[in-house]
Amino acid sequence: MDDTTYIALSRIDVLTRALDLTVNNLANANTDGFKTSRQLFSDFLVHQKDVHGLTGGKDEAYTQDQATYQDFLQGELRQTGNPTDLAINGEGYFSVRTTQGVRLTRSGQFHIRSDGTLTDGSGNPLLDTNGRNIVIPPQDQILSVASDGTISTQNGATATVGLVTVDNLNTLQQEGNYLLRPTTPTHNVARKEIRQAMLESSNVNSVSEATKMVEIQRDYDLNFQLIQTESTRRQNAIDKITTEPSA
Repeated sequence: MDDTTYIALSRIDVLTRALDLTVNNLANANTDGFKTSRQLFSDFLVHQKDVHGLTGGKDEAYTQDQATYQDFLQGELRQTGNPTDLAINGEGYFSVRTTQGVRLTRSGQFHIRSDGTLTDGSGNPLLDTNGRNIVIPPQDQILSVASDGTISTQNGATATVGLVTVDNLNTLQQEGNYLLRPTTPTHNVARKEIRQAMLESSNVNSVSEATKMVEIQRDYDLNFQLIQTESTRRQNAIDKITTEPSA
């Protein structure tokens, strides 16, 4: 296999990953709290030797997939009318307790279990400012959630929703479509702003992602055609050599 084919294959490998990310973004355009995933890739040069095995040959550019990161731009906040729906305006993440440990999320669609525990859609308890499960007394009814996260019922304040963040958002590891695993210590946000009866929509721009998917597919097809053309050229050369009469 020659250098042209290797270069095209390196590009196809990156494009395959980019297509997977774009398809996943589009699939989660309506997932509350979902953040768009982006691909970080670059070209790297390989310095070739000349025909005598010495340095000074040409440089060849290959494409490599360096990392995947999330676009943390806030999604649109929309009214739902459900008192247990919460949206974060600004920085911060809700903390929920999963079977794998504490995870962070911007998805604020919560529910009250029969025992009064406030949980997300997967049954993970929402945590307060002290890292404890938030439990609403079964006989109480939620009246309001203040912007600072204070939950009040007809009997007064019962708990305060905790909002945390990390120093470097790029250290958060995505788990599923709405949970994030912190790999560095978390700390409370300096200023909380929680909106009751609202949810944060996905920040996916469907039109932009659909356009990107078409561009990726076109680039993929061009590189695949290049590989096929190069393969045909090499095979024709081999056939010509093997069919020519020896001197």
